[in-house]
Amino acid sequence: MPSSLRTLLPGLVPCLLVAVIAVAVNLAVPALSPLLLAIVLGAVLTNIVSIPDSWGEGVQFSSKKLLRVGIVLLGLQLAVGDILSLGWRVIVGVVLVVTLSLVGTLAMARLLGISRPLSILIACGFSICGAAAVAGVEDIADADEEEVATAIALVVLFGTLMIPLAPLAAHAMGMGEVAGGTWIGASIHEVAQVVAAGGAYGAAALSVAVIVKLTRVVLLAPVAVALSFAERSRGTLREGAKRPPIVPLFVVGFLVMIGIGSLHIIPAGALSGLKLLQTGLLAAAMFALGLGVKVKGLMRVGGRPVILGALSTVWIALLALAMVVLSGTMGA
Repeated sequence: MPSSLRTLLPGLVPCLLVAVIAVAVNLAVPALSPLLLAIVLGAVLTNIVSIPDSWGEGVQFSSKKLLRVGIVLLGLQLAVGDILSLGWRVIVGVVLVVTLSLVGTLAMARLLGISRPLSILIACGFSICGAAAVAGVEDIADADEEEVATAIALVVLFGTLMIPLAPLAAHAMGMGEVAGGTWIGASIHEVAQVVAAGGAYGAAALSVAVIVKLTRVVLLAPVAVALSFAERSRGTLREGAKRPPIVPLFVVGFLVMIGIGSLHIIPAGALSGLKLLQTGLLAAAMFALGLGVKVKGLMRVGGRPVILGALSTVWIALLALAMVVLSGTMGA
């Protein structure tokens, strides 16, 4: 056995094992998100037992390499036609929501005195696609492990709170299923959290919510490119850190997969298999990321990131509400 594989296996095997368990549980109980389950299992495990040092390389491999492959395969779930079916008002609205939520969150983070790397991670995680966005831009932001763990913990905390609150709020505002699904998809952080909240509001709401959310996911590509340019031009990387690539390779792969998915050339059976593989890879990555969410570390960070998470969640929800009203879907 090659030495590199020997060092990977101790940490890689538990990540893959948890992924298999999480996917199996989801197949048996569809309401339970495998990604959310994997993150929670990782966070619980790392806070009740001591994780062996031998897991280090395998866990890092899962949280970086497997995650990026999973994000690339996620592109197959979204065809260009699905986005266009939303109508130009909603599409423009989603772009504005993501842009303004990013800018607003970064501005609030600056006022709170939060470090730029952590600010970028929280802004991207809350505005685009949760933990996957956090991990997708961590190298660009030049963030350390504690900052990544903090951002992921906040995504899990506030996104999970939105699962029951968003449908209740949408109902209280008199939104129909289309409007409610649009608002849920535009405001909640994780894809899995959107699925849970959208499903609770109705079948039509779930369909719209997922398309709106995946439209936000597509924006990870231009945001990552823009951040790369911005960070390269700032020249503020830590000593010895690599300059971020202008266009991250996983972003290119993600866009290529969207193009392939839009052609509808992959047989339905193969597409289902690839979706299962993508879910498994992301679940393995989420477990690995969850292992970095340590309560002691979060307490050390202090309350300001939590305040930022709360403010950012409210800000995005208000922006999404304005988008629903202005796009004319409020009564739908």
